[in-house]
Order: sequence, then C-alpha cells, then structure tokens
Amino acid sequence: MLTTLSLKDFVIVDQLSLDLAGGFTVLTGETGAGKSILIDAIQLIRGARADSELVRKGAERANIVAEFSLSDASRTWLAENELLEAGAQSVLVRRSIDRNGRSRAWINGITVTLSQLRELGDTMVDIQGQHAHQLLLKPACQLRILDACAEDGAALEAVKAAFASWNAKAKRLAEATSSAEVRAGRIEQLTWLLEDLDSLGPKKDEWESLNQEHNRLAHAVAITEGLNESIEWLTQGEDAAGDLVTKAQMKLEGLAEYDERLKNVCETLSTISDLIDDAAGDLEDILDRTESDGSRFEKVDRRLSKYFNLARKYRTEPELLHELEASSRARLAELRNEENLDQLKADEKTARAAYDKAAAELSRLRRAAAKGFAKAVTAEMQKLSMKGGRFEVTFIDTPPSEHGAERCEFLMAGHPGVDVSPLAKVASGGELSRIGLAIFTLASKSSSVPTLIFDEVDSGVGGATGEVVGRMMKRLGETRQVLCVTHLPQVAACGDHHLKVEKVSDGFETLSYLKELSGQPRVDEIARMLGGLLITQKTKVLAEEMVRGGAEKQDSGS
Repeated sequence: MLTTLSLKDFVIVDQLSLDLAGGFTVLTGETGAGKSILIDAIQLIRGARADSELVRKGAERANIVAEFSLSDASRTWLAENELLEAGAQSVLVRRSIDRNGRSRAWINGITVTLSQLRELGDTMVDIQGQHAHQLLLKPACQLRILDACAEDGAALEAVKAAFASWNAKAKRLAEATSSAEVRAGRIEQLTWLLEDLDSLGPKKDEWESLNQEHNRLAHAVAITEGLNESIEWLTQGEDAAGDLVTKAQMKLEGLAEYDERLKNVCETLSTISDLIDDAAGDLEDILDRTESDGSRFEKVDRRLSKYFNLARKYRTEPELLHELEASSRARLAELRNEENLDQLKADEKTARAAYDKAAAELSRLRRAAAKGFAKAVTAEMQKLSMKGGRFEVTFIDTPPSEHGAERCEFLMAGHPGVDVSPLAKVASGGELSRIGLAIFTLASKSSSVPTLIFDEVDSGVGGATGEVVGRMMKRLGETRQVLCVTHLPQVAACGDHHLKVEKVSDGFETLSYLKELSGQPRVDEIARMLGGLLITQKTKVLAEEMVRGGAEKQDSGS
C-alpha cells in the first residue's frame, strides 16, 4: 500500500509530506482547494504523462516521491526487472518535471521509462476517476470489469496466444493461395533486390569495420607523421625522454648510498624507462603496419558509397543490409518452392480448433462469473435507493478476436415491473453513479491491487445513499487501503482517517496545504460539509452524531 507521499513545488503545493495508513481514508475540502492535486500526483507516480503546468509558478521543477509497501505482484515485477533491493519490504518511486515539461522517473534510485512506471503502478494502485461511470457505457470497459470479477486472466492469455497462432497460419495460407500474378510479381521484386545486394555482398559487422578502415586510411599521413615524431621524442631524439629518465636514474643511484630514500625513486625511474621502451616498441610495430595506400582508400570509399546507395534505395540502415538480404533470400525460397496447400490448410484448421477451445473455456468462465456478479450488483442496488431494481449481464457473439468470440452488455431495470435494458438507454445520471459505485466496488474486491483510490465517484449521490456508499468504502478498507476524495459528509463520516485540503492566499501567491483531522476539528469539517456557509448548532450536533455513528460502525464491523 501507499505509505508516504511527498510533493515539492507541485501545482499550488509548496511542500507536503504525508504518511498514510491502511483502512479507509477520506480527503475533503472546499471546491478548488486542491484535493485532486494529490490524485494527479499519484497518477504521475503511476506513469501518467506530465507537462510544465504541473510545476509551481516560479519553481524550477516539481518533485513527487512515493513509498509503497511491497505486494506479491509488485515484488515479482521488481525482481523480473532487476529493481528489487535485497531484503526490501518497500519500493521508492520518484518523478520530477522541470519547467519545460521534461520528465524523469526513478524506481529505487534507478532511472526507468514511463512504461515501466505504468507496469509497476498497475500492481500497486487502481484509480477510479470522477468520470469513470461514463466508461460503463462502453462495451470494452464492461468486458474488462467482468473479466476482473471472473479472475480469468490465464484463460484470456490462452485465447490471445491461440488467436495469434491461428492468425499467423491463416495469413500464411492466404498468401499461399493468392493469385499467380501477385506471387510472380513478388518473386520478380525479390529477384531484383537480391541481384542488387549480390553486387555488394554485404556481410555482418562489415559496415562498422569499413568505416574504421576508411577513417584510418583517410588520416594515414597524419598518423605516420605523428608516430615518427612520438618515437623520436621517446627514444631516438637528442633529448629523448628515455635517455633523460636513464640519466636521472644513474645520477640518483650514485647518491643513493648517502640517502636510502632515493632507492625507491631509482626503482620507479627504472620502471618508467622500461615502460617508455615498451611504448616506443609498440609505436614502431604500429608504424610498420600503417598503410598509406591510395588505391585501398579508393576501394573502401567506393564500397561505403555502395552501402549508402543501396540502403537509401531500400529504405533501411546500411548496417542492416545483410539482414535484408538473408530475409529476402529466405522469402524468395518460400515463394519458389511449391507450397503444400493441404498441409497449410490442416495447420490453419488445427490452430482454429485450438482457438475455439480456448475461447469456449473463456466464455464458460465469463458466463459462470456473470451470474454471481449480476446477483451481487442487484443486491447492492437495493441499498442504493434503487429498491426493486435489478442488474443482468448478457452476451453477444462477435467475430473471433484476441478478446474471445463474444462481448458482454450490462443491462438494468431501475424499478420493479420493467424489463431490463442497456445501461446507456435507461440509466439516469444519478442511477449511473450509484450502479457504477456498486460495480466498481465489487470489481475492486476481486482485484489484488492493494491501494484503491476513488476520486469523487460519489457525485450524483446524496442523503441516506451517501451513508451506504460510505459503508461500502469502509468494508473495502477492511482488506486493503482505500482513499476517497468526497464532497459527501455521509461518506466522510465513515472514514477511518480524515484528511482535509485547504487553500491559502496572501494576495500574491496561492498555496494548498493538507492536515489530518480528528476529534472536534473533524466534527467541524463534517458540519461545514453539511451546512455550507451557515453552520448552526443543530448542524454541529448532527455532524457529531455522524462521526460517532461512523466510529460505531467501525467498532461493530458493520
């Protein structure tokens, strides 16, 4: 779960450090105070894209640091990506954004990509935004939710693999049975290409060695002159370095009988003299092998030019021409060889059968889960001011795909005595919010993600229904960490922990702060949420009863 979150120069937050506990935590505050800023920060930790608007005005960069205790899934991911520290029980994730919008990310102090951040984030945090209810109207989202509740991940992966295999074999069969004219045209194209490449005969790693040789030959004169000068300075000149070192060594050896400290210096000079001789010898060997061959330079230059021209012609990199030749030759051989259509048809049929079997198993798991899921959502609807309403899941056959051979559709009836219809046709805004809460809560119970965040998903809900929503969140908090940004006092009163976001302005700068509430300050905040600008004694008494009621529900485990 998320244990600490630190922000610096982020939007309107100067500096903030927050310790978080398990259970159900509510975040409240007036509209515009910055509650969503915390959610935005966690989204960035999960790999969301950043821009310069997130850096506080006047600051050079924004920094976000989050620490999570490790779950089994996050520990496995870190180990697979070689980012797990030995004996670690937590992971530290950092994100920075500079005022130009450039972003960097680290996991346990090691730089990572945004895709890696997203992969790790998916194992640790799930966020339901305030517009998540609208996603319920999309068939793809409905199927993902059902799959999450069905816990059919292995079956879904088997379908994806079977579909990929079948698709590849079907494509191969289609190519083999394509018209003779298309086939002949492709053979002719590959033949021309290979004739071009044969005139070059590209070899693996030759491009790099040619460039090195070309560079050496182009500077052969300068290299020769430099080698001769260096050899002269080292051993052959009038004041060669080797001779001067030897003179110094002999001088000091004569003095060493008077001062023993000079013996070590003499040994050092002897070593230096040997090293100078070795270096000069190496330079002489290189000089002997250094060519100044104009004809060789022209030959290498022509070959490099041919590499360039062919690479440009066939839209590839020069160093990849040998791979293009190998793949083209293999493809030409396939096209020229007479295809065994009967075998290809049999292979395609076998792959299709394997896909159908995997898709049928996935469908079985989905349909079995759909019954329990529909029953559970219907039960939650009764608590959310939708007495007599019911929820169903229906399946519609689709062309085979990597997601199976069907899609699902969520149906509901908001009142007794009416037929169920698709959500998009019958659900009002308030009903969609309530049924969305029920669905997301049930789906979250099936998830292994340890931290769930709800960002104003209770919009469109109020009154007694708000208290039901609060109880739903509290029940979720019994098995994982739940954070909820809310405007409903009924939800806030059910929290195990209460955080308030406040915005302060001195006329020049606006900053957002956060503090944990308990006791009377928490009662005052619930009263503010109940009464708005006018807070009466009656409002305060009601707020105190709500907070006390939330605590009693916690103690009773309801």
